[in-house]
Amino acid sequence: MINLFEVVETNKMIEQENLDVRTITMGINLLDCADSDLNVVKKKIYDKITTLARNLVSTGEEISREFGIPIVNKRISITPISLVGGACCKCSDDYVEIAKTLDQAAKTVGVNFLGGYSAIVSKGMTKSDELLIRSIPKALAQTERICSSINVGSTKTGINMDAVKLLGEIVKETAECTKENDSLGCAKLVVLCNAPDDNPFMAGAFHGVSEDDAIINVGVSGPGVVKYALEQVRGQNFEVLCETIKKTAFKITRVGQLVAQEASKRLNVPFGIIDLSLAPTPAVGDSVAEILEEIGLERAGAPGTTAALAMLNDQVKKGGVMASSYVGGLSGAFIPVSEDQGMIDAVNAGALTIEKLEAMTCVCSVGLDMIAIPGDTPATTISGIIADEAAIGMVNQKTTAVRIIPVIGKGVGETVEFGGLLGYAPIMPVNSFDCSAFVNRGGRIPAPIHSFKN
Repeated sequence: MINLFEVVETNKMIEQENLDVRTITMGINLLDCADSDLNVVKKKIYDKITTLARNLVSTGEEISREFGIPIVNKRISITPISLVGGACCKCSDDYVEIAKTLDQAAKTVGVNFLGGYSAIVSKGMTKSDELLIRSIPKALAQTERICSSINVGSTKTGINMDAVKLLGEIVKETAECTKENDSLGCAKLVVLCNAPDDNPFMAGAFHGVSEDDAIINVGVSGPGVVKYALEQVRGQNFEVLCETIKKTAFKITRVGQLVAQEASKRLNVPFGIIDLSLAPTPAVGDSVAEILEEIGLERAGAPGTTAALAMLNDQVKKGGVMASSYVGGLSGAFIPVSEDQGMIDAVNAGALTIEKLEAMTCVCSVGLDMIAIPGDTPATTISGIIADEAAIGMVNQKTTAVRIIPVIGKGVGETVEFGGLLGYAPIMPVNSFDCSAFVNRGGRIPAPIHSFKN
């Protein structure tokens, strides 16, 4: 039971320290919508989403009002759509038609994003998978609320380099298709390794085939709460620092647990997981980079950054798992450049580079996230960056991802404005040496030796 002391503490975290529940995400299984007729599939998809999620937004708003807890986003994740459209989609334009249906369903129920325009191709691509991937640029250009994710590798299967090469080209094409909006389509496309089935955070969310017909997943946040707690123990040793982070993560997760249980009960949908990720926003005081600086770094990116981030991630998880029996998703610290004012400041100060961010992804939740790069970056270079991140995930048995935005018409030194939670970002320089001969080899990088555990 949540007691009165916890309620008072929670109110303080909300009012003074930027605590919020970042998202309530309803996962919906669409496998039963498959059919050989495209129009039948579209109708089934629309009807199922608008029926199951019709009260999602209003329920989230009710809980927020009653408990005084800000719930920033209400979202939907669906079965990877390449599994649903295989029998009816004969060309990539057929998938674009499904994307438009999904977008209309998202608008009807009022959610801000719907994730699951996705394919799992870590070992190989079916014809359906390839058609969906090739449809992504047009689908993201012609919709507003659809998010796309492609899983190209795993610790068990290795890395599908054919998919990696193709996705470098798709990222560039998506940037071109949405260049009037500063290549915003790329902000809704993420390439993953070891993607979890129950991630509530966009753009990588999809509803895994091992999940229930519908579930409620909740993503909590609270970098500002952690930073405030660490300010109270400034200068003390690592033992005190770690205990403080654990206790704070426990409190944050309890808030998420309360919201998840209420949403599950009111919507009559099973509770899935709590995702503990520290997800920053562009708001001042709501930054993972500022936590790292409070730990003792002049700027994020300084020597010691990776160690500080590893400690932060570990203590968040240790505190969170004591507060909920169902922790899942990604659960750790996000380090998106455009969505974290401290990260933006570190890039502008010259403290943070793509290479340092790559090192940090070895120990954080996801990977290279919301990074703007010059619009003339070659597709093979983007594929090489994706391969590097996938290798980190594969070898370390963790989720990694790339959400990178080649902003057409802009170069290093310029800034791109995305707006809202997506924030703004400086264009970061990319290593200019060529990797095309590596990317063009084709085939699959084998799974590492430690993947054999049967």
